[in-house]
Amino acid sequence: MPGTGTLNGKRAIITGSSSGIGLGIAEALAKAGAEVVLNSFTDTPDDHALAARIGAAHGVAARYISADMSDAGACRRLIAEAGGCDILVNNAGIQHVARLEEFPPEKWDTIIAINLSSAFHTTAAALEGMRTAGWGRVINVASAHGLTASPYKSAYVAAKHGIVGLSKVTALEAAGSGITCNAICPGYVLTPIVEAQIPDQMKTHDMDRDTVIREVMLARQPSGDFATVEQIGGTAVFLCSDAADQITGTTISVDGGWTAL
Repeated sequence: MPGTGTLNGKRAIITGSSSGIGLGIAEALAKAGAEVVLNSFTDTPDDHALAARIGAAHGVAARYISADMSDAGACRRLIAEAGGCDILVNNAGIQHVARLEEFPPEKWDTIIAINLSSAFHTTAAALEGMRTAGWGRVINVASAHGLTASPYKSAYVAAKHGIVGLSKVTALEAAGSGITCNAICPGYVLTPIVEAQIPDQMKTHDMDRDTVIREVMLARQPSGDFATVEQIGGTAVFLCSDAADQITGTTISVDGGWTAL
């Protein structure tokens, strides 16, 4: 059955979307009727099967395009190979935790490249087509760490603060053209990666599952609950709606009150 959502006729590219938040956003945009282009750095039959499943489930065109988001040229080629886009979701990201003086320089460079520079390259490549169309949405997945900080996460925090700044500049440069740019700032989201961390945290802190979630993982999230990928996806769909036409250059926190503290 063909998609009949509010985003029919729109093409969305979502970087880092083979799992977790990116996949949740892709699912939500497809459900709303958008053609979706999934992305990660691998290129396996499972990757393409995932895109096919989403397309079949929602009656939309769906493709998978492999591109290494640490490579500037690959970022720009992703936009060209997809044929441009109406909606660009910059979601790709990685993490490494270490004290500043022990932080490996190569890890710093890779995190900045994937978490920040990739969004510059994809956005720069996508804007011309959006300007021609007179409509576009750039959604950058930042983090609560784009607005606040934690120790031992220097590269990640720097990159996410940079994403917030890049979102503001993009919004200003695109103002009046029908294009908006905003950053979604999630707190802890229950993704497969986060789920996989729970057993190790239980062992480290000698706590049961509920206690380690409440007192360790969600200690800074006043709601006491994880956000879900569906909630992040719903936020992205809202930012693509007519109701969000005048929302640009800002951050939307989906963090259970983390940044209210």
